[in-house]
Amino acid sequence: MKTLGYENLRLEIDGGVLRVLLDRPRVHNALNPALIGEIASCFEEAARDDAVRVVVLSGEGRSFCAGADVGYMRQTARFSHEENVEDARRLAAMYRAIDRCPKPVVGRVFGAVVGGGCGLVASCDLVVAAEDAWFAFTEVRLGISPATIAPFVVRKIGISHARELFLSGSRFDAGRAREIGLVHEVSSAEALDEATERAVSRLLKGGPRALAATKELLRELEEHPEEATERMAGWIARLRGGEEGQEGLGAFLEKREPAWREEVSR
Repeated sequence: MKTLGYENLRLEIDGGVLRVLLDRPRVHNALNPALIGEIASCFEEAARDDAVRVVVLSGEGRSFCAGADVGYMRQTARFSHEENVEDARRLAAMYRAIDRCPKPVVGRVFGAVVGGGCGLVASCDLVVAAEDAWFAFTEVRLGISPATIAPFVVRKIGISHARELFLSGSRFDAGRAREIGLVHEVSSAEALDEATERAVSRLLKGGPRALAATKELLRELEEHPEEATERMAGWIARLRGGEEGQEGLGAFLEKREPAWREEVSR
């Protein structure tokens, strides 16, 4: 995994854990075209890199991501219809790259999380938030709609919560975010790193191929529920017969650590 070449991200990799930090702290890590493109490229690259076992997405400064950059919003106001369509596609591609990354993605969230920042959170698999983090879908108050992030957010929080929060644009806290499923754990700001590391440790216990297969399996269940039984039978057969499945079952029966845990501990 290369760690150079990004102007708006800071990357750190250690022990199979890639930490991706949004690095525009002066503007609360607000999204602009450059950052959007770099996030998409980074997650596409991580998906292909066998050295990456887990990705942690977070940010520098006082906020995780305060939505769209003001300058970027001024630009879009002058876009033609075709330019707006292409811009929305690029934004959707960024969320899709996170969502479909075969490696588990942990969100480490704090400060302001607004609009597109909520879309980043919704694209993560597991999210730990500081108790003083706050969230809002403010698009309607700007005369637009959270259309690009809606597929990712609604899947996480459900249509009922989405109706209230999308239409009102109301601000809500980390406790509410946990209640509706946007985040999974809330900690004090001081303990956020510790809580994140616990989440990462839990994920590193799983086999890399099994984790990737399980993420894909969950998508299959969501997209093809009517074919679930037959598809799942095929999934479990392939995993049990595969090298990693054999190693995991063998380690369990022999009361030892599987090879992938030993690799991380070295």
